[in-house]
Order: sequence, then structure tokens, then C-alpha cells
Amino acid sequence: MKNLDVITIGRAGVDLYGAQIGGRLEDMGSFEKYIGGSPTNIACGTARLGLKSGLITRVGDEHMGRFIREQLLREGVDVTGVATDPERLTALVILGIRDEEQFPLIFYRENCADMALSEEDIDEALIARTRSVLATGTHLSHPRTRAAVLKALELARKHGAKTALDIDYRPNLWGVAGHGEGESRFVESAEVTSSLMATLHHFDLIVGTEEEFHIAGGSTDTITALRAVRNVSDATLVCKRGAAGAVAFEGDIPDSLDDGQTGPGFPIEVFNVLGAGDGFFSGLMKGWLDGESWPKALEYANACGAFAVSRHGCTPAYPSLTELEFFLKRGVKQPDLRNDAELEQIHWSTNRHTRSLPDWPDYRVFAFDHRMQLEEMPGYTREKGGAFKELCLSAATQVQDGRPGYGILCDDRIGRAALHAASGSGLWIGRPCEWPGSRPLELEPQLGP
Repeated sequence: MKNLDVITIGRAGVDLYGAQIGGRLEDMGSFEKYIGGSPTNIACGTARLGLKSGLITRVGDEHMGRFIREQLLREGVDVTGVATDPERLTALVILGIRDEEQFPLIFYRENCADMALSEEDIDEALIARTRSVLATGTHLSHPRTRAAVLKALELARKHGAKTALDIDYRPNLWGVAGHGEGESRFVESAEVTSSLMATLHHFDLIVGTEEEFHIAGGSTDTITALRAVRNVSDATLVCKRGAAGAVAFEGDIPDSLDDGQTGPGFPIEVFNVLGAGDGFFSGLMKGWLDGESWPKALEYANACGAFAVSRHGCTPAYPSLTELEFFLKRGVKQPDLRNDAELEQIHWSTNRHTRSLPDWPDYRVFAFDHRMQLEEMPGYTREKGGAFKELCLSAATQVQDGRPGYGILCDDRIGRAALHAASGSGLWIGRPCEWPGSRPLELEPQLGP
């Protein structure tokens, strides 16, 4: 029974995004943590658009691996194919937004968990459940992961599933650029071209930028490269052209890119291009699997890409189906979409379930953060205050009794021991961030969620 629409296969890691916009990575003082990796982003992006998505990858048996698994579940992604590797660490990427042209990033992927993916990780029963399998180029760069991808593609054919490729060319992940060249998107390599050309016949849909088709087709002339790909594959080819939109070719490649099928674009302000291609592919998959025409599928893709380049982070930027439909109906009101109040409200409200707190129908809160009142009591000491809050925590835990929706509001000063004990207990934790008695309100720094 086909109860999944798409399974993506390949990279899964943690993105640490520099929070200071407009600086070098060397200057970053703090980072925001998101899940990342093209297949992981696309699995989440398609799930937000209402498709039933799954992911095949490996994560480490550690904190970041558990974070990825838990976040995938919050996003609604099937994790049957996510294996835990006890010997390797989860991949890590550090990224930043320098300006409109520079987006520095460093990949920490030496012997990482997802690059240990093997044929044994490909479960035929899982592949049989899906309508499509989507692979990305990085996992064609190593014999072990390549074998896993090819097995998944062969099983997809066997069970009548469509197949798609995101070329996703990262030169340093193919070993043709240095560790400091994570931002590089194109280095010529006959070896990479040969490796890609040998796999292109497996796919029904191939998507890439002009530079990615250059590496796949072995020419820096885009038309020549597309024709080289067409010589070995009957797939629909979708070429992304940045601000010029994207173009689809179902048959012979014409003399001009402008002669392909296109969808409407959106005049928006570019804030962050990292992850934009994954947002684009999420919208494209929605249209393709729903049987839409290529112009309509490209409209979805262009819109999802527009959201991605307008916001901080990759997966967190992608729209829900409600948000996408509203945007397509209303259009662009202001070019910096992240500051569009209507869109941001819809984005927040329709993606609440993807945040660390599940979207429970009821929240039961035990607030014992009354620091000022405790401190004013006769005989108060910090030790007595802390002991009292530990008693409160014990009461909250007993009342919760494993049921969802229960949580506490506890501060980090008097209630530190209780706060630490509550972590991992099943209770959700809220931390007050205001200085007691401050008028006007002043917030305490450095408090986490």
C-alpha cells in the first residue's frame, strides 16, 4: 500500500546559523540551531505542503542525532528509514549570512553518520510504500552511499515509484575543493561528471542550477550541458536560473533556455540563499506528485524558493500549504517577506507543531517562579527557596504521571536545581525572562527556551 508520497535519501545534519547578520563566521557570537541537509530539508518542506514524507539516512547515537529524529517527528516526517549509527557523529554545518552575495559555510562531515549509509539500510518494504524516491548528489560521491542510492532507485522502479535527482553539487563534498570552500558551487571535474552521467538514466526528474547542469553535462555552456544530459536520460530537466526563475524541458533541448516551460516568479528581497533550492524542490515535488502542469509546479517551486530566500534558516523558512495558497492568491505586498505581518502570522500559526512544544489542545502550567515574593519572606535563604521549588517540581511530576501537556514555569536563580532536575522529565519547561519588579519591563539576558 502506498501510504507515503516521497522518500528522500542522503544527508542529515545540524545547521548552526550565525545569529549576527552581516558578519564573517569569524565574528559570530551566537548561533541558531536547525536541522539541515538537502534531503532532510526537502522531506520537511514537502511535509509542510501536505505530502506524506519519509527520510532514509543515518544519524549519530548522541544529542544531535536525537535532535534530528525528534524534529523530523515534529515536522510529520516518517523516520522508519532513519538509522542510528553508534560509531559515528551526526554531521554539522556552520553557516552565516555575510551579505546578499556571500553566505559562508563550513561542513563538518569527516566520517559522519549519514555517509555510512549502506545497501543494508535500504528496506524494500519501505520503498514499496512510497510514490516517489528523491536522491541528492552528495550520496553519489562515495562507493558505499552510491550503492545504497542505486539500490533504492532500483527498488523504486520495481515498485512503480517515480524517481528524482537534486544534483546538489557541493565541490568540497566531492573532494575537489578545500574545507574552507564550503560556499563554492562549481569546480570543473571530469571525474564528477563521469560519475553523475553514469546514474542519470535512473531518474524521471532531474533538477539543478545552471552550474549543476554544467558539472552533470560536462560543459560550461548550459545548452550543451543540458543536451549532454538529455543524451543519457529521458527525465524532465528543470534548470534553476536564480532571479530569472526556472525552466522545464520534457523533450529535446531548444537553442535557448527561454524556450522551455516556465512558471511565474516573485519579485522579493534576497536575505538568505542557503536552503532556497531545497524549498524550491519541495514546491516542485508538490506540483509534480499532484499531477499539475509544469508551469503550475514551477509556480509552487518559485514561491517556496521565495519564502526560503526571505528568512533565516532553511527548514524553518519553508511555508505550510495554507501559507503557500494564501501567498499565491494575494501576491507580494512587500519584497522583504520576513517582515510581512500577514505572512508571518500565518507562518507562525500553521507551523506551531514544528516547534519544540507539541501543539497540544490543553496546556497545564504549574508556575512557581515568584522570586521577589519568596525573597521578601522572613527567614528566606536561597537554600530554603531552592528546596521549596524542588518540592513543587515533585508535586508537578506526580500530577503529570506521564500525561502530555503538563509543564512548569521555573526561574534559573532560586530554582536552578529544580530546573535542572526537570530537564528530560517529560514536563515542558518555561523560564521567566524579566527582572522581578522592573518598570518598565527589563529582560534578563542569556536565558534559553
